[in-house]
Amino acid sequence: MEKNQTVTGIAAALGTNGEGIVKGEGYTLFVPYLLPGERAKIKILRVKGNVAYGKAEEIFTPADERVRPECSAFYRCGGCQLQHVKYRAQLKFKSLLVQDSLRKIGGIEYPVPACERSEKEYGYRNKLQLPIGQKDGENAIGFYAERSHRIVEIDECPIHPKWSRELIAVLRRFMQTCGLDGYDEEQKTGQLRHIVVRELKGKFIVTLVSAVREIKGIDFLLHLLDDVFGEYTFYLNINDRDTNVVFGEEFILLKGQGVYDCTECGITFEAGANTFVQVNEGVRVKLYEKAVSLAVQSEEDTVIDCYAGGGLMTALFAKNCARAYGIEIVPEAVACAKVLAQRNDLADKMFPLCGRVEDLLPEMLKKEPNAVVVLDPPRAGVDRSLLKLLAQNDVKKVVMISCNPATLARDLGILTGTLKEDGGELVKSGNTDGAYQITYLQPYDMFPQTKHVETLVCLKRK
Repeated sequence: MEKNQTVTGIAAALGTNGEGIVKGEGYTLFVPYLLPGERAKIKILRVKGNVAYGKAEEIFTPADERVRPECSAFYRCGGCQLQHVKYRAQLKFKSLLVQDSLRKIGGIEYPVPACERSEKEYGYRNKLQLPIGQKDGENAIGFYAERSHRIVEIDECPIHPKWSRELIAVLRRFMQTCGLDGYDEEQKTGQLRHIVVRELKGKFIVTLVSAVREIKGIDFLLHLLDDVFGEYTFYLNINDRDTNVVFGEEFILLKGQGVYDCTECGITFEAGANTFVQVNEGVRVKLYEKAVSLAVQSEEDTVIDCYAGGGLMTALFAKNCARAYGIEIVPEAVACAKVLAQRNDLADKMFPLCGRVEDLLPEMLKKEPNAVVVLDPPRAGVDRSLLKLLAQNDVKKVVMISCNPATLARDLGILTGTLKEDGGELVKSGNTDGAYQITYLQPYDMFPQTKHVETLVCLKRK
């Protein structure tokens, strides 16, 4: 198989990124947007050993699961991967993705149930984050194409609410009227870098990220936004660094109160421009309520919430048990958690701690040997030393929330014994003689139309 060669093949399955997998004699071919059972004419774009990557030039037999994408930019934008798939098939794909990851990576055979659906298939995201840049010498507002910083221009985004279209139109009008340019990452020219909007129960926090401090006509932009949003706060964020990080350190409040109060599952918290809140409100509530029910069986229980962020989950645990500790490395998030504890009358049973989980958890387990440990790590998963620590300290129950099936499978493999260390490498052991067994596992579709899936797991000591 060679680059630019044309072949005909049938997709047998979907890969982890939602691409079709075509098996041939001695090779595996990955083809974006090709569905299982579809026969297609495929142009080879890249070959690496016995693995190739191609593009479907013509589909001869479309699958029953294929639908027309809602977004006109779908095949060019890197935000969604599954808009061409019926929603029920998306849910099936995500359950199989978790199940296959458990088996292939973790050596775990476990019957993964149907993925918990989202009430909204579109318009579910409460946060919009758009890069503003240059394309062919003209201003561009949109999303990055997959694996690039090339902006795909859009007028609206169907997985965001309808206000996204009005916002983009307002931003374009503002830039054109006031002679402002999007930021050119190569030339380091232009003023505007991103616009970020967070919706909180019908209230909005709008942040315009700028490479310069003075923005001509900013009052005009506020005037235009008055017609888009009812109650909103507006920040100008200064980011003049050569970085891929969206926000700079300085936020200048130009309109509104800056933060808004929100209530989630009976907990009131303060949310600002940089506060992390899961983007799908309906699925978020289901996930949090189930996590609490798994972790807390009695008012006498103690919970140690690792990677606790701003403390919302810690507060939910504390509301239902005797004590809840939240470990978080970011000082600003810990400060927010302390305020949250005071506001919800939980200061006597909610204890935010600042530091690395790897450093603080060992001492916490000595202090609270009967505690339930909750792990909600970043995509990279849990450090191997922490997983060993849980077994060595005889932790009776572990609840995990993961946004990455691959690292989840690895971590569960270590805890259940299906993965063992051999010369520093993890290898499949062929048995389940680890310290823990899985008692509950459920995928949640937090991100419809995309390849991403959240998974909630409960493990108990054998």
